Amino acid sequence: MESYGVADVERLLGLPRRTIRALVDAGFVTPARGPRNALRFSFQDLIVLRTARALTEANVPHRRIATSLRALRAKLPDSMPLSGLAIDAVGARVVVRERGRQWQAESGQYLLAFAPGGADRPITVIEPPATSAQKPAARSDQRGAIDAYERAIALVDANDLAAAERAFRATVAADPCHLDARIELGRILHESDRLEEAEAQYREGLARCGTDAVLWFNLGVVLEDRGHALDSAEAYRASIDADPRLADAHYNLALVYESLDRPRDAIRHMASYRRLTRKGGGGSN
Repeated sequence: MESYGVADVERLLGLPRRTIRALVDAGFVTPARGPRNALRFSFQDLIVLRTARALTEANVPHRRIATSLRALRAKLPDSMPLSGLAIDAVGARVVVRERGRQWQAESGQYLLAFAPGGADRPITVIEPPATSAQKPAARSDQRGAIDAYERAIALVDANDLAAAERAFRATVAADPCHLDARIELGRILHESDRLEEAEAQYREGLARCGTDAVLWFNLGVVLEDRGHALDSAEAYRASIDADPRLADAHYNLALVYESLDRPRDAIRHMASYRRLTRKGGGGSN
């Protein structure tokens, strides 16, 4: 059975590592342990964690997500997985739909019916009521970005990379800080040897959205493939500054330093890589 590490969950679902750890600690997913005691998540775990991501995107506070899902798990028999439920955000509440009933996760209070989701979309997000600070156009752009991204992922799965590229571009046009879309678009460009375009995507994401460990790491790989060793080392260092536990960044930086005849720096980062992987630390994109 295929399993996924913490870094895989970060990349696939866009969940910060601290949120993943908090949700594991809350006990609503119980990942297995792999080599060197690393956390390994099942596909079902990913579905459950995807629920948390949906609640995060609906602006439900992280603490409430963990509290609600912990309470939800306590109310269900062990044989009923969270992934079999429809879990929605209605304003700041976490609401569960199960067998025609609706109830609030934290309190267990039953509620009147709310907008149902389709049978093929068991996890839905109902946006909270608009505030004076929200603009309809902004909400429309966000919805468009989500739709375009989901379409792009489906096209990648169908191996239609040209159409997937167009959909990822539509995603970042609607939401310039959709980091998952920029990372996936950059990967398509990189794998098709359009290195300058891939570099431009990563740099634009960093300029618009601020530092991100995976963006810096991917930029470092592109720069290394372009033969810009010094620039790639700078990108890998920035990736490590953003996430010191990103083991692959230490590994790649060690190799770059070795090529630059800087053996002490190479040894230091290779040691960091071995220490992190020994403890089940993070991987790359």
